[in-house]
Amino acid sequence: MSKAHRGKGLREETARGRGVCPVCKRENIKVLYELEAGGSKVKVCKTCKAAVAHGKKSVS
Repeated sequence: MSKAHRGKGLREETARGRGVCPVCKRENIKVLYELEAGGSKVKVCKTCKAAVAHGKKSVS
């Protein structure tokens, strides 16, 4: 089975979906997951999304 279209959605994102995570402050990491923070949506990385869901971190 072909895997030619894997990651196709990332190609349309600015900088291929990479940036700085506002929670952990890591640079050049994929920030793809949206979270609600103070009435606005913020995009965070995969590990921070899981940490916020489990109550380990909070979005400020």
